[in-house]
Amino acid sequence: MTRKIAEVASKVGVSEATVSRVLNSKPGVSAATRQAVLTALDVLGYERPTKLRGARARLVGMVLPELQNPIFPALAEAVGGALVQLGFTPVMCTRTVGGLTEAEYATMLVDQQVSGVVFCGGLTEKEHEQLLSRRVPVVMLNAANSYPGFPRVSTDDIAAVQMAYRHLTSLGHRRIGLLVGPEGHEPSHRKVAAFRELTARSEGAVSGLISHAMFSFEGGHAAATDLIEAGATGLICGSDVLALGVTRAARRVGKRVPEDVSVVGFDDSAFMNYADPPLTTLRQPIESMARAAVTLLVNQIGSRTTTTAPKELLHEPELVVRGSTGPAPVAPDSGTVR
Repeated sequence: MTRKIAEVASKVGVSEATVSRVLNSKPGVSAATRQAVLTALDVLGYERPTKLRGARARLVGMVLPELQNPIFPALAEAVGGALVQLGFTPVMCTRTVGGLTEAEYATMLVDQQVSGVVFCGGLTEKEHEQLLSRRVPVVMLNAANSYPGFPRVSTDDIAAVQMAYRHLTSLGHRRIGLLVGPEGHEPSHRKVAAFRELTARSEGAVSGLISHAMFSFEGGHAAATDLIEAGATGLICGSDVLALGVTRAARRVGKRVPEDVSVVGFDDSAFMNYADPPLTTLRQPIESMARAAVTLLVNQIGSRTTTTAPKELLHEPELVVRGSTGPAPVAPDSGTVR
């Protein structure tokens, strides 16, 4: 108990005597300080005294699959800022090698009596059922899978592929490939479906130039090599990180970007304007998506129900044209576009 009081006092910046008064429900402590002490207990993983467990903490969990992909820190910053403005304390939970999984974080957050959770990754069926049965307010933000019963905020993947495809075809490309995340990843599945429909409708288009990879630089590098060797002159990628891997793969096989291979990313992550060449990409509307996710979550918290409408809010991306896309290459001695 002494150690707990000392840690909480250090976290909040108050005396141990003040923490003791809060834990024992003694008077003489301001409401703001009392709330800060209770929040510190939750953040540090200590159980509240039984008599102080009546209401859920004003904590909101943010569960992210990783931080190496720049889009996830950007989402965390935007969502966290919106939560703080409304008086909530965001608690970021990130999956790491050898650490907790998203499902384990879900259990921990429920045990801490959080007000709600924003998920940017995935869940197991067991944890999905647990969150539903415990009536925890949840919003899925660009989630890896669809989870019945939870509202979703997503980028419109179909619109994104259509924008990228039309941009490349306007530059004369007909051999266009698609490189997305693992099979079973819902946003990637949507992109593949949209891409297949476009190639089926486009005269002269080559179908079947589709590859799946892990969302990493190395994944993009490995998967892109096969697409480039199959003759793809334009590649649409499911993330900027994959697109950077594609650029490296093209150079490794003696191709130039964009003279021989045009590359389109997805996210418009930090510093893509400074890539070599600067990356053409689909910009996700991070701020508006974050506000929508927080609004949906707070509405659930306020109404004490986990159901809300609409079931999914789709946000249209913006095509940002930079130096990684250019006219389709012309076949040697033919004068025709390859």
